[in-house]
Amino acid sequence: QDGPQRKKRKSEVAEVDKQLDILAIGTAVGSILLYSTVKGELQSKLDGGHDNRVNCVRWHQDNCCLYSCSEDKHIVEWNAQTCKVKCKWKGDNSSVTSLCISPDGKMLLSAGRTIKLWDLETKEVYRHFTGHATSVSSLMFTTVKPMNENKPFDGITGLYFLSGAIHDRLLSVWYIRSDRKEKNAVMSFTVTDEPTFIDLTVSEVKEEPVKLAVVCRDGQLYLFEHILNGYCKKPLTSNCTIQIATPGNDGDSTPKPVPILAAAFCTDKQSLLLVYGNTLQPIIEKVSLSTTESHVCLIRDTQKVLSLKTDVGLTKVKTPVVNSDTKVLVPGIPGHSTAVKTPSSGKEKKKNKRKPGETEESIEERLEALDIDVSKVKTPGGLPQTDSFAVLLVQGLESNDAEILNRVLNTRKENVIKNTVARMPIHAVIPLLHELTKRLQGNPYSASLMVRWLKSVFTLHASYLSTVDLIPQLGMLYQLMESRVKTLQKLSRLHGRLFILVTQVAASETAQDVTEVNQTAKLVYEDESSEEEGSDDEMIADKDSDENWDEDEEKEEQSDEQDMTVEKEINGDSDLEPENESEEE
Repeated sequence: QDGPQRKKRKSEVAEVDKQLDILAIGTAVGSILLYSTVKGELQSKLDGGHDNRVNCVRWHQDNCCLYSCSEDKHIVEWNAQTCKVKCKWKGDNSSVTSLCISPDGKMLLSAGRTIKLWDLETKEVYRHFTGHATSVSSLMFTTVKPMNENKPFDGITGLYFLSGAIHDRLLSVWYIRSDRKEKNAVMSFTVTDEPTFIDLTVSEVKEEPVKLAVVCRDGQLYLFEHILNGYCKKPLTSNCTIQIATPGNDGDSTPKPVPILAAAFCTDKQSLLLVYGNTLQPIIEKVSLSTTESHVCLIRDTQKVLSLKTDVGLTKVKTPVVNSDTKVLVPGIPGHSTAVKTPSSGKEKKKNKRKPGETEESIEERLEALDIDVSKVKTPGGLPQTDSFAVLLVQGLESNDAEILNRVLNTRKENVIKNTVARMPIHAVIPLLHELTKRLQGNPYSASLMVRWLKSVFTLHASYLSTVDLIPQLGMLYQLMESRVKTLQKLSRLHGRLFILVTQVAASETAQDVTEVNQTAKLVYEDESSEEEGSDDEMIADKDSDENWDEDEEKEEQSDEQDMTVEKEINGDSDLEPENESEEE
């Protein structure tokens, strides 16, 4: 009988050890991962409990039992051995953010909009606590036994617990009463910033004070020490503030603050474990407490501790020796990839010297010796071909060289633009879009050119662009186009009105030009009766025959008969004229 009993005991111990090394991790998907810290691998996965992000996971005193809460408003009780859901119930009307199990393991605190105390056997709410405006981020029991030891202890009545909320600089302490009258916090601890990490020592005896370590977002640690003995109206301030800073040596005269990431009390309740520095490579240090001083600043040189090992490898990199005479050239003629050697040694310099009497070789002969097509080179100032344009564009985008980009993007030929975009490598399409978007916001003249490039990019690389998430890349471009399209209607109306105004002004100017013609007579003829004129008329009359005069008189008489009323004056004039002439004669 002794043998089997011993074996059983050993197996029980092994099971307990196996459970103690498991770390429960809640995920954003809703599943919970059980990770073995001893083996360093994933042991099992708990699925089917939550539909949304897991906010808090708590182990029960019974090692097989695990509690979790989620954004889906539910609390789930898990069996860690079978990896199945034991029980699931709705915890709140909104997301449940935090959980805490009572010291005896019979009650559960959950926090959503309000803090609820659940009976784990019946899954019913035992008490409600209200007071936080935002969602609660932490829940902790601060006492194990009630302060009033005269009354019988039911496992929960008379205990104190602590709660902290997001964006709240007050940590509230609550008292669980036997009656349901008072639901508000008994006392509160105040800090300067939002608490990010809280740890405390549980008070086991009536006279023993509760020690509280609160790490805030500003990187400082606040220590509180208080005996929980009923209601306190004023918020309690910290007994000690701990800060960490650099010494300020090695050129930096000003010391810089080092943020504290977390803090935890050791088992002796007199010393603290501080975690500070960088989150990727934190430094953990044990510090003994001396609460006589109200403010403690620890000087720590984090640079020496956090010196990266890669620095040793970087020193082995050799920089290439570059000759001072070398010149960096823009990409040359396409198809010619031979490296041009620069005259570096003395021998080559001697070869280049011409002897007296020798003629220097022409550039054409030298190019023929290099086996390069002369016709390609004989176009000074001409545009490069499309393949070299593509090379230039890629180089300009990679080096962000404005000169090269201006040279390429200012071309107007549709053919050249299409061929250049078609021969571009895929990786340069998104940078080109960024560059075009940037230039579209500038001068309207350049914008009209950039639209041509955009059109060809979208038409030729549509298949690639459809596979990329273009919201961040094309957000600016889309907004720009939207704003310009919105102003188009207003601009067209303004253009129409201005056009009407301009045409009216032009018409009025032309009308004024017509009326302002110089109306002074170019030739003035004055009819005066004098003897000289009479003699002239006699000469003219002599030349004309009497027959002509008779014909004129007959015509005048006919016209008088036709229209007597209208031409009385004319007849008078014509009657006068022969009389005058006869008198002169």
